[in-house]
Amino acid sequence: MSFNYKKRRKTRWVLATIIWTFFLAVIFGFITQYLLNEVKSLPVSFLILLLVVLIGIIFDLVGTAAAAAKIAPLNAKAARRVTGARKAVLLVKNAEQVANFCNDVVGDISGIISGTIAAMIVFRLISFFPTQLAEFYLGILLTAVVAAITVGGKARGKSIAIKYSTEVILLAGLIITKLENPFGRQKKQNTTNEG
Repeated sequence: MSFNYKKRRKTRWVLATIIWTFFLAVIFGFITQYLLNEVKSLPVSFLILLLVVLIGIIFDLVGTAAAAAKIAPLNAKAARRVTGARKAVLLVKNAEQVANFCNDVVGDISGIISGTIAAMIVFRLISFFPTQLAEFYLGILLTAVVAAITVGGKARGKSIAIKYSTEVILLAGLIITKLENPFGRQKKQNTTNEG
């Protein structure tokens, strides 16, 4: 019974991951394509590319921290009602799913989209250097730079995530808490004032 439940749960998670990946890829792809079509400035295009790479690095850091973090210090913080600690505990309890989502889903999507953006930037740069040789070298150079920043950033992120896993997950929990209920404290104060 327990084995069947775990198997069904795993199957549901895989299906959910496929659906999430598809819709997130569509959303991220649409936003970046729209921005790049609207933005004609090369420096801004490079900034968008850097932002997409940074999203991949940050999510990879969070996924690694979720897998590395110990639950005991987070439980202690949750008991003291530290803001974000309860969400941080949930992230660590579901470390496998969190790591899969952050490292694989968001990481792979940002990798694919950064490659697409890099290709679009190369096409724009070709207008300044309209030769086949320039296209070839610019494509290789930009791909190499994006790969180096991504791999280097993720390597540094993993180091931070393992060394400061509790702090990273606590910060992620705090951000999720604030995003879910940005005016939570104001509501409590208003309720107190009304009473």
